[in-house]
Amino acid sequence: MDAQLRQGFLEFRAFVNPLVALRAQLVGEPYLLDQVVDGRLVDAEGMAYTDLLSGWGTQAFGHRSPAVEAALIAYLQGASPSIYPSGISPFAGLLAARLEQRCGYDAAFFASGGSEAVEAALKLARGATGKPRIACIKGAYHGCTFGSVAMMQAGPYRDIFGPHLPQVDALPAGDMDALERALADPQLAAIVIEPIQVEAGVRVPDPAYLERLCGGTGPDGILLIADEIQTGMGRTGHFLDSGAWPRQPDAVTLGKALGGGAMPLSAMLTRRPIFDRVYGQLALAEVHASTFGGNSLACVAGLAALELLDDAMIDEVARKGHLLRAALDEHVAPSPLVGAIRGKGLLLGIALQAPDHPCYQFDYLGAPELAAQPAIGMMLVHRLYKAGFIAQICGHAWQVLRLQPPYTTPDAELAACARAIGEALDYLWDLQ
Repeated sequence: MDAQLRQGFLEFRAFVNPLVALRAQLVGEPYLLDQVVDGRLVDAEGMAYTDLLSGWGTQAFGHRSPAVEAALIAYLQGASPSIYPSGISPFAGLLAARLEQRCGYDAAFFASGGSEAVEAALKLARGATGKPRIACIKGAYHGCTFGSVAMMQAGPYRDIFGPHLPQVDALPAGDMDALERALADPQLAAIVIEPIQVEAGVRVPDPAYLERLCGGTGPDGILLIADEIQTGMGRTGHFLDSGAWPRQPDAVTLGKALGGGAMPLSAMLTRRPIFDRVYGQLALAEVHASTFGGNSLACVAGLAALELLDDAMIDEVARKGHLLRAALDEHVAPSPLVGAIRGKGLLLGIALQAPDHPCYQFDYLGAPELAAQPAIGMMLVHRLYKAGFIAQICGHAWQVLRLQPPYTTPDAELAACARAIGEALDYLWDLQ
């Protein structure tokens, strides 16, 4: 490993977040990653890893996608400005037009991260409707800004940051009666929902719930906002997972893979009549803005990502998702430690159920401060690291292993992943 890079890892521990570095060391996470070879991550010792997490969904096209890098290099070798002082970026215009062609939304706001896109959607909802209340779904993860944290699942990501944004209510997932009460509230501006609640354990909403949600909301009443930061950009076998809903949501947020794995880029997409209710006057046209939102380099990466994500690639995601699910059903589902496998496309969750035995508890493993959490998920992650696979548990559901590999993962590696999970589960079952 390059000496400067090695020093950078040490300085992360010293100056960025010491406990994150300690956590990685304690669980054996391969964080001393040195390079990318043929799309796989390689550590300082030369061991290659299959990334089943795809960099938290950012690396959908594989680490260091050659097509995205080529587009960025071509831009950097040119002479176009990175930032247009007028705020009128041709690259943002091109990207917005490509997104409209793909999913029909003709008004776009660009930012750098998913939290910013969610914040833009919340402001849009209140501004467009003149109503104060926002509803979300319990178990959500929408980001780390105050608006998104107000919609966060209760727990460590939320509790210590109160008081929270007022008039934000969380509806129990799948509860039709609670949904009906929310829809009857004359002060409700919007309902925000993830097509799949990834951090809550890869939970897929019931079709009947989605049908009522779509039927009870609309652009002239309560706005429906789909947070597609984890599910969009082809992840479930559709460009947008909400594209298969009974109706198109009034606003959508995108992020992660939108930047091609190379640049931070997010978007809030809506339709022009809704956008213009808030920003349709000259005096209000720039009251919600982001200095680097829509910067040239990020939009070039976004354009390259959309060029890659054609219908053929989305079909491949669906095919690979079926292949991975079949392999999991064969090698993983029979384990007594597995309660369920759920999800869509290349976004799957394996819900684990550990026996009531001390060896599956954090206090037995020397981490009593985590005793309230199930340990089985992290134990499985640790075994997968040893086998050359990078995976992770869900943020609000530590007993669920999340799988969201890059779209470019070869079929053989997906099958090997399922076998490795099955072998790791056999090892963990034999510990008792």
